[in-house]
Amino acid sequence: MDFSLNDEQKMMIDTVRRFIAEELKPLEDEVENTGALPQDKALAIHTKAKALGLYGMNMPAELGGGGLSNLDRILCEEQFGHTTDILIRRAFGNVYEPLLHCKGEQVERWLKPAIEGTRTCAITITESGAGSDAAGIKTHAKRNEQGQWVLNGAKHFISDGEWSDFFLVSAKTGEKEISMFMVDKGLPGFTVGKDQKMMGIRGTPHLELFFDNVVLEDAALLGEQGQGFKLAMGALNVVRLAQVGARAVGKATHVCELMLEYANDRKQFNTRIGDFQMVQQMLADSVIEINAARWMVYHAAWMLDQGLDAREQIAMVKVHAAETLGRVVDRAVQIFGGMGFCKELPIERYYRDARIYRIFDGTSEIHRGVIAKSALKKGAQLFDVNR
Repeated sequence: MDFSLNDEQKMMIDTVRRFIAEELKPLEDEVENTGALPQDKALAIHTKAKALGLYGMNMPAELGGGGLSNLDRILCEEQFGHTTDILIRRAFGNVYEPLLHCKGEQVERWLKPAIEGTRTCAITITESGAGSDAAGIKTHAKRNEQGQWVLNGAKHFISDGEWSDFFLVSAKTGEKEISMFMVDKGLPGFTVGKDQKMMGIRGTPHLELFFDNVVLEDAALLGEQGQGFKLAMGALNVVRLAQVGARAVGKATHVCELMLEYANDRKQFNTRIGDFQMVQQMLADSVIEINAARWMVYHAAWMLDQGLDAREQIAMVKVHAAETLGRVVDRAVQIFGGMGFCKELPIERYYRDARIYRIFDGTSEIHRGVIAKSALKKGAQLFDVNR
């Protein structure tokens, strides 16, 4: 198996890394301090990213996207982990794969504008009573006497809801049937609720959405009736690998680099703290765990590119990468000492931001259950693609 990157991949990584350093890093403190990204600055980084071909890179080239393979996308997503969530969303886009099921008039109304970045979309699955249990949603859509869909229910923790002008909404359309609809903001009966403030990832809004007899046209149904759960799970698998796994690796790498630099420079008792064995253990464990997580992410992406079922591998990635990030940032606070607990340095921000990775898109506990059930059936060698 060849683990080397080709020249195009190296150039792509360098381009993304340079864009983050030059265009996004300077905005991080403002986002952290104010909890928001001004519209003019959001438009500026969006425009610059588009000009470099960095927007919607996961979408097919024939539709105006970057046309990247899963592995190439993961290489970029790892770099995205070096900056702040809201800046990633505005610069690089958050175009969800279920939109590729658009057909007919849907392509011009929702799919192409999303890829072009003229319309922004958010996916809405989570409800107050349905978090990791995505099938437990209560939001529902029923046909009225005129044959129109009528949507009722509520969603919460909807990331990017403030910036989005349409939403992919999962709703029950039968006793055991879930469908997905494209719902434009501003429709009668569609109300945007409060922004649910978070401990970390400041600047990214997480809104409540309420649907009170929202009438939808037939064109709003995405894919086939009853296909919604499959579309949602497919989207979540990609999110778990790319936006959780790969970004967790990138963020942990960034934090580890800061730890190493500090351990080289900081002296106590006339000795670099990096020469103390207990500090060396924290550094070594971090490097080992990050690299293990990285290869798990790459392997799962490679499997997807081969057309293989990578659900079990992605579950393992979700747990290991998220928990690796948590351990690395915790060690960083310890190594930086009092300064790691101060807002003067970004370490405490990374510490807060990292905590959500073990929760969103399926908790570590849920994924451990999935992995254990698979292992009981298939054995411990779940990574063996030939089994």
